Amino acid sequence: MDILKKVTKNSLYVLVPVLIGSVFIESQKLPLGIFMGWFFGIFNFKGMTKNVEAMTDIQKAKTKMFMLSIFRLGILFAAIFALAYFKIINIIGLLVGFTIVFVFIIIEGLKAAKAE
Repeated sequence: MDILKKVTKNSLYVLVPVLIGSVFIESQKLPLGIFMGWFFGIFNFKGMTKNVEAMTDIQKAKTKMFMLSIFRLGILFAAIFALAYFKIINIIGLLVGFTIVFVFIIIEGLKAAKAE
């Protein structure tokens, strides 16, 4: 869970200025899209870290991990689809938010791999 806290904290340092800057470009949909992309990215990463931690009990972990992953991805897909369908968010903003989280996952993962 340590990497999750680092990714969340470090991505917030980038997210806040990006949100403030996006308000000047488009007042509502773009900042909301960026925030929702960040939120969904963190939500998905948290689920993945819990799945990896649950792998200690191999037999139960496989079934449980698979079901939780499918459930989490289903909720994620439904939420993104609903937000995009009703044009509540900007898709480019959503991708920017996902990208912020993805970049920090890679950075923290490389730092952890280098430390070992």
